[in-house]
Amino acid sequence: MTFQVKVLPSGHTFGVEAQETVLEAALRQNIGLPYGCRDGACGACKGKVTEGDVSQDGFQEKALPESERIQGIALFCCARPRSDLTIEVREVTGAGDIQVKTLPCRVENISKVHDVAVLKLKLPVSERLQFRAGQYIDILMKDGKKRSFSIANAPHDDAFIELHIRHQPGGSFSEYVFNQMKEREIMRFKGPLGSFFLREDSDKPIIFVASGTGFAPVKGIIEHAIHQGIQREMVLYWGARTQADLYMAEMAAGWQAAHPNITFIPVLSDSLPEDNWPGRTGFVHQAVMDDFADLSGYQVYACGAPVMVEAAHGAFTKERALPEDEFFSDAFFLSKDMGGSK
Repeated sequence: MTFQVKVLPSGHTFGVEAQETVLEAALRQNIGLPYGCRDGACGACKGKVTEGDVSQDGFQEKALPESERIQGIALFCCARPRSDLTIEVREVTGAGDIQVKTLPCRVENISKVHDVAVLKLKLPVSERLQFRAGQYIDILMKDGKKRSFSIANAPHDDAFIELHIRHQPGGSFSEYVFNQMKEREIMRFKGPLGSFFLREDSDKPIIFVASGTGFAPVKGIIEHAIHQGIQREMVLYWGARTQADLYMAEMAAGWQAAHPNITFIPVLSDSLPEDNWPGRTGFVHQAVMDDFADLSGYQVYACGAPVMVEAAHGAFTKERALPEDEFFSDAFFLSKDMGGSK
C-alpha cells in the first residue's frame, strides 16, 4: 500500500511505500527533508504530523521525548505512515538537486595529525562527486556495515575527498585506518548525505560551534564561503580537550588573519600544564553564551559531540533568543562497536 504525504508549508507531496520511512521516501523522490544520522539519534529530521498517524520505533528517547510525541512531533527517519499524512517541517532548499551515488575510491594519502587521520580519497577519472560543503559520506564496509564521515573539503576543491578520522581505541574502523590501511587501497562509499550545509540565501552573521573532528565539515563550509566571496560575519568556536586536539588550529588562525569577517576562538576544556594555554577555557557552547547576550539575529551551525550539540541548542534557543529554524547541527554518534563516527 502507498500512502500520500503532504508537506507544509511548501505543499509538496510524495508517496511512501510499505515498510518505508517518511524520510526514506522523501529522499528517494528528491523532497528536501532535513536529516542527520538517519538512525533516530540526533533529532535533525524532526517535524510535526498534523493529520494522519505514524508508527515509530528504534529512536533514542532524548531525540524524541514523550512530551514531544504527545504534541504530534515525529522523527521522520523512524516514522512509518499508517495513513495518508500532512506534516509540517522546514524543507532544505536545493537538497534534492544533488544525486546520491555509490562510487569506488582509492586511498591517495593518509596523514596523521595528533590522533586524527586525514584521508584523501581519489575518485575514478571519469567521476566527480557533486556535494554541498558540510555534507557527509558513508564508507561501505565489506561486512555490510557503514561508517559515516563528514567531507572536510569544499566543493570547488574536489580533486580528492578529505575525511578526518579520530583514533578511537578499540574501534574497529579507526584502528584499521591507523594501523592497517595502506595508500592505493580501494574502498566504496555512498554520498553525499545530510542537510548540514551553509544556507546561502541568508545574510545573517554566522556562529560555528565545533568540538573535536566536528571541525571537518565546518572547514569545508568556511573554505566554500571564502571561495564564494561571502562576506557575512563568521565566528568559529572550536572546542577541544587539550591544545594538541586542535589539530588544524594554524589553518583556522590563518583564515582569521586573511579575512576580516572571520574570527577564530579556540576553547580548551582540559588544558595541560605544558600547554601554558593563554586562551579561553571551559565548555565551548558556554564561551558563545559569555560573548553573546542575544542571538536572535544570527545563524548557528553546531557540529561534533552530541552532548555539545544538545547543550548548544538548548542554551542558545532558550536563553539567547536564537530562532529554532536558525540552528543547524550535525551530531557525531559512535557506532556500537566504536568503529565509525563522523
